[in-house]
Amino acid sequence: MHAPPTVAGGAARRLPLVVMLHGGFGSGRQAEQAYGWDAEADRHGYLVAYPDGIDHAWAAGGGCCGVPAATGVDDVGFVSAVVRELERLAPVDPGRVYVTGISNGGLLAYRLACDTTLFAAVAVDSATLLGPCPSPAPLSVLHLHGTADHNIPYQGGPGDGPARIDGPPVPQVLAAWRAVDHCPPVPAVRVGGPVTTTSSDCPDGRGVELITIDGAGHQWPGAVSHPVEERLLGLDPPSTALDATAVIRAFFDDHPGGARP
Repeated sequence: MHAPPTVAGGAARRLPLVVMLHGGFGSGRQAEQAYGWDAEADRHGYLVAYPDGIDHAWAAGGGCCGVPAATGVDDVGFVSAVVRELERLAPVDPGRVYVTGISNGGLLAYRLACDTTLFAAVAVDSATLLGPCPSPAPLSVLHLHGTADHNIPYQGGPGDGPARIDGPPVPQVLAAWRAVDHCPPVPAVRVGGPVTTTSSDCPDGRGVELITIDGAGHQWPGAVSHPVEERLLGLDPPSTALDATAVIRAFFDDHPGGARP
């Protein structure tokens, strides 16, 4: 876990917590070094946790992924236990606990949104929803995706990556979350260069937002490019159209949760 300097100085106020889930073949340390969350946390007063999946993967539903899925690992239970333990050990605000992830980590973030009531909001990059999600609790949802993602295609269907992710079209996933959150049927749309943002303001201060980046692949927008790491992890060069970490943090700021059920 990374804590901002205010915690080391003995700050009494409770802080929001972000759980950052690495992608397939990644690790907590790799995610900490790659996506800029420590600096963002220091600037805005967040705690950030970087858990490790067994064999660099997560069991995220729908038969995915890797050793955890094949051996029945309960990653929903694991991440839930991490959150509960951090709430015991650190000054966590239980109403402002968030989860984000890329690729396999994004798949698990959606699974946690479906199967727990721990999180005020979820932010997913280059992922989709796999497996059943019959009755999730309402929460705010942000999804970032490139139209040229071949590992988890924006329009759905099987991807080219080693896990052969076969999910629904991304806009369909966000439409389902708008229904969960009782959002207006027609979202607002704004376009700026290659970035299209489709957003809904929903009851109880919740929001559902899809950020589509034209021509972007399977990547974390705004990350520093590391060609060797990208090749090993099956990622494309990061889009420079926006800084995903800053965008996600701002979304979390704007969508604190209410009392946890």
